[in-house]
Amino acid sequence: MSTPAIDPVLVDPGAEKVAEYAARGYAEEVLPIRPKDRTWKTPQFITVWMGPIHNILSYFTVMTFFALGLNAWQVVAAIMTSAVIVSIGYILNGQAAAKYGIPFAMQLREAFGHKGALIPTWVRGIIAGFMFFGITSVSSAQAFDVVFETIWPGYMNLGNGAEILGLPIPTAISYLITWIITVGLFLGGQAFLGRFSNWANPVVFILVVIAVVLAVINAGGMDVVMSTRVVDSPVTPLVFISCVAILVSNWAGPIVNTGDYTRNATSMKAPAVGFPIGVIGSYILFAVVTVSFIGALQVVSGGEFDINQPFVFIQAINEGVGNPFVVVLLILAMNVGAVAFVVFGNMLPAGLQLTAQLPKIFTIKRGAILAAVIGTLILPWQFVENTDALFLFYSLIGSMFGPIVGIMLASYFVERKRTLDVEGIYADYKGGQEGSLPAYNRRALGVLIASFVITMIGRVPGIANVEFLAQVNNLAFFSGLIIGFIGYTLLTLAARKSN
Repeated sequence: MSTPAIDPVLVDPGAEKVAEYAARGYAEEVLPIRPKDRTWKTPQFITVWMGPIHNILSYFTVMTFFALGLNAWQVVAAIMTSAVIVSIGYILNGQAAAKYGIPFAMQLREAFGHKGALIPTWVRGIIAGFMFFGITSVSSAQAFDVVFETIWPGYMNLGNGAEILGLPIPTAISYLITWIITVGLFLGGQAFLGRFSNWANPVVFILVVIAVVLAVINAGGMDVVMSTRVVDSPVTPLVFISCVAILVSNWAGPIVNTGDYTRNATSMKAPAVGFPIGVIGSYILFAVVTVSFIGALQVVSGGEFDINQPFVFIQAINEGVGNPFVVVLLILAMNVGAVAFVVFGNMLPAGLQLTAQLPKIFTIKRGAILAAVIGTLILPWQFVENTDALFLFYSLIGSMFGPIVGIMLASYFVERKRTLDVEGIYADYKGGQEGSLPAYNRRALGVLIASFVITMIGRVPGIANVEFLAQVNNLAFFSGLIIGFIGYTLLTLAARKSN
């Protein structure tokens, strides 16, 4: 049997170097993956996000578009624009890891310094990982409420309206069940998760298609669906771009740490081809689901629903699809997508980041479970109470993730000219070895902090009245990305001239 050809662009550190890095105390999970040991080809990159895209939180997010006045065609355009941008982000920010086989947390050392990398690591793996875990889980729990009420009528009356830390008792029970399922699947291991996704993703797609057909029939046809407009409000280009920024922010975490996936690539071509096909193709169906469900809800309910509540999407499934059997199966299937989103997009990165930076304290499983615990302690249900709360969450996420991506891209493509100092990244600083990378890259950290302040200052009472700063905040991810890339590029070029 012949050995498959290896992409000559991929960099192989060699078995001796990998063993040397391991001897310095680096965990196996964060060591470079040699080209001969990689397994992800184009099909894997096509399918990795196909199921997770159809998760409840993503649909909650798109409900805000209708609340801002977009009609069905504009919502579809915003979704597909987001899909293209997300795909580009995956490809560009995943190139370095694909070439060198190193994970996101180690790549950060090149841009931010050995110790400085801790800051973006905690932002991505800890702060955002915790928040996304909690918010996605509570949105799934609210969907489970409908399932349990359908199966056991009266379920929502448990506790007679009593709450636990602001969460109704039935939803608290649903949240606990969601938590146990999510953590249990993660602890089952990556191989089990892979097999789980292999059968779960097709099930999600089949049920989604069936539900769309029922929703379109209930709405009175696709022409009725595409004429849907819930709020009669003018839609300016800035409002449209804000919607795109919000949905991109929903997937900003995986864009930041896409290297954790592309490091498995058998070639540079695999993610470059696979990601766009998978993401854009999946978002086409996602867009159809969104408008057909809301269109059906508007017809069936006579327009009697509150579009300012992200939870209205669950109402759209329940009333718009109509068939209880399909509704239950569809919610279960979408929660499968939500679980995959949490595990692959949040728990795994949180575990990897903690393991990379604090290997003597954390393993991937310990780090991931910590994310699950703290993700609950932050009381995430507060962020899905209404569209304003959800906007705040995404502006916060965008203001953190945007500049990290911008700085990483500027570091790799402009400063390093598509190369990484792997030896410097894996230097044994604690062992007395003098690595070639600084402990802190003050330029990168300065740009990161400045970008966060600039993008979030538009939320400060009083300053929020300044239209320009308010718009910068509304476009937080894009604002941060631009500030991060241009700011770091300019400082890098200035440093070259001074030398």
